[in-house]
Amino acid sequence: MKKILIIIMVSILMVSLTLTGIGCKETEKETTTEKETTTEKETTTEVKLVDAPFSDYVEGLLKIQAPEGFDWKQCQGITLNFISENTTPSVALEADIKVFEDVTGITVNIEQAALDVVVEKVGLDVNAKSSKYQLIYADPYQILSKHSQNLIDLNTFINNPDLPSVPGGLEDFMASQLEVCGYMNNKDALYALPYDAPTMLLAYRTDVFAKYKDLFHEENGYDWTPGPNLTWDQFYEIGSWINGKVADGTITEVKYGTGHQAKQYDSLMCDFSNVLAAFGGSYFEDPNVGSIGTLNPGKSMLTSEEALEAAEFYKKLIEIAAPGSTSWDWSGVAEAFAVGNIAMTPNWHEFSAFFEDSSQSQVVGNVGWTILPKKVRNANIYGGTGISISKYTSEKEQLAAWMFIVWATSPQAQYACLTSDVGGSTPTRYSVYELPDVINGMQVGTEESKRMPNLLSSGAVMEAWKTDNIYMRPKFPQWVQLDTIIYTELSKMLTTGQSPADTMKNIANQCNTLTGN
Repeated sequence: MKKILIIIMVSILMVSLTLTGIGCKETEKETTTEKETTTEKETTTEVKLVDAPFSDYVEGLLKIQAPEGFDWKQCQGITLNFISENTTPSVALEADIKVFEDVTGITVNIEQAALDVVVEKVGLDVNAKSSKYQLIYADPYQILSKHSQNLIDLNTFINNPDLPSVPGGLEDFMASQLEVCGYMNNKDALYALPYDAPTMLLAYRTDVFAKYKDLFHEENGYDWTPGPNLTWDQFYEIGSWINGKVADGTITEVKYGTGHQAKQYDSLMCDFSNVLAAFGGSYFEDPNVGSIGTLNPGKSMLTSEEALEAAEFYKKLIEIAAPGSTSWDWSGVAEAFAVGNIAMTPNWHEFSAFFEDSSQSQVVGNVGWTILPKKVRNANIYGGTGISISKYTSEKEQLAAWMFIVWATSPQAQYACLTSDVGGSTPTRYSVYELPDVINGMQVGTEESKRMPNLLSSGAVMEAWKTDNIYMRPKFPQWVQLDTIIYTELSKMLTTGQSPADTMKNIANQCNTLTGN
């Protein structure tokens, strides 16, 4: 009887410990019936949050906090692997990682690779139910949409009052970006917190546009300065005009009017999507396919009049673009712009710092940014991503991973990334943009803009992020396959003579087969 009693008591103790929550080590919990039935409101009132022991907090920014008594060293000795696309935010984060490691004792290895490599490695890892990568750069379209069932619901940590909280709550993230990066199909689970926010804008040579402004106006009758009211037809006309003036020796500063990321790659899909959306076209009939995503996007809309008109225009546009366009991805066309060959290029705004780096660029101080041209609307494709935790991460590593996400996506870390000497990105937090030096950094010629060159594109980015101007590509499980179909068929249109009508028809047919519609 005594032996049975001991077994029962041990069993009760084990269940009690299991219910205490996620942690790297066991901690004492109150287990009386009275305290277990305490209301959520009362619990929230009793929890006292204190600042995490990170040094060099930036005044005016939300600080990282945890409940009083939280042991930031409880996961000491754990090693986390974070796989990420090789982007400037991850370069900057890796350079600053010692800040996190010193406070927590957690080692973080950041592996960076091209996005297609990241997608492949994540797929192999989760399909094997492994956890080589506890932390995942969860591209909404190529990873989150396909593998959400392999990611942990972050509400598990957010709703646990014993864990570090998200500074400012979810409300401090750009709402549309949280929706795209964090959710899949519905809002029952939150799979990622927004980490970066690359958005396509129009970069242009301010010196060229200032010098030849009057001449263009005299010959064409309007102000050619790029801005929100510029149309795609005018963009084409300007690009052709510059080409002609280069040919006759009038313009010597550049070689081509425009350049594009039209390589047979994901970049081509992105470049075309801006035009498709601006012309009023869309890939699918489901209105939610570009926000929280869907499991079935419905029939393809690429055989519509709007889609065909967009394809015809895009083919015509690439014909007057720099010849290298069909071999350039986003990095290739950025390099061509940086050496001074191109007057205008649609590209990701996070190349702003690259264009202002005198060791890599010949156009320093001569780059302007604005939202992309319009037809029936302005459309600027968004390419941001969040950080997720693999479902197969061991329980003792989950808290360590959550601590990292709280830090990496915090306003403090995003500001540090913004001011980094080796990289930088545009923050995903409202609060960062309220800092006086960030506001000043958006103005050309200020000391702050020289210290934070990525901010030079931020004015245009904020305009692009408006509901009427942003474009979110489709998010559904088969997007990776469809992405390949899209840029493969578009490449045929650009390089082999395939007609725009056949191109749109081919994509639509393959898409409907792929999705079962």
